[in-house]
Amino acid sequence: MTPILNLNADLGESFGAWQMGSDAELLDCLDSASIACGFHAGDPLVMRNTLRLAKAAKVGVGAHPSFPDLQGFGRRPMTLPPAELEAILIYQMAALAGMARTEGADMIHVKPHGALSNMACVDPRLAETVAGAIRGFDARLILLAPACSALADAGRQAGLRVVEEIFADRAYLDDGSLVPRSRPDAMIHGAAASLAHVIAMLQAGALISVNGTHRPTRIGSICVHGDGPEAVATARTLRAGLLERGYRLAGLGAIADG
Repeated sequence: MTPILNLNADLGESFGAWQMGSDAELLDCLDSASIACGFHAGDPLVMRNTLRLAKAAKVGVGAHPSFPDLQGFGRRPMTLPPAELEAILIYQMAALAGMARTEGADMIHVKPHGALSNMACVDPRLAETVAGAIRGFDARLILLAPACSALADAGRQAGLRVVEEIFADRAYLDDGSLVPRSRPDAMIHGAAASLAHVIAMLQAGALISVNGTHRPTRIGSICVHGDGPEAVATARTLRAGLLERGYRLAGLGAIADG
């Protein structure tokens, strides 16, 4: 059987006059796009324009909700009461779903952003809040969650369809979490290095840490961070490299549990 994978990126992260990423070029390389919902980046016009670009490119779309942290790009840890966080997540999902509906598109998945995702990956209670908010909004949505995480586990326990992703351009610690961005070895630089990083993990069926530790995992999707200067080159190299190695690339619906 031909192995099926999904290639995704985080898009719609411009804000007003502030431009972030090369969304139109990236969409030519992707199967799925997670679109910022205004709390870490994005605004109503950016969201709508990104949805239109994704629809034209026939790329599946999902919500990319975050903590309310425009100044910090959603990368600063926050502690919020569960009820408040649930409301914040539903607000963002509803905004993107409504925008998508007016453009004749369907919101297929949800992928938490930045510090929210990182914290939910290691905090089961926070992960339960995130998964519960998604299920409460629409239990048909797919949760796109980091591999080997409490967030992926919570999604399955909540009855959501889950796809576990690895990051092409980020390095891992031995426990399966991402190397903090404050460290010089946090990022994988260069398209060729990112492809080698991904292929090594696919062949091992595991996350591989900077120390060589292997953590076996399912791998359904590969993420390229859309805000990086090498994003387009990396996505193009990944797509070509995966296809050359016999992988089939598809939307999340072809990969998700259930």
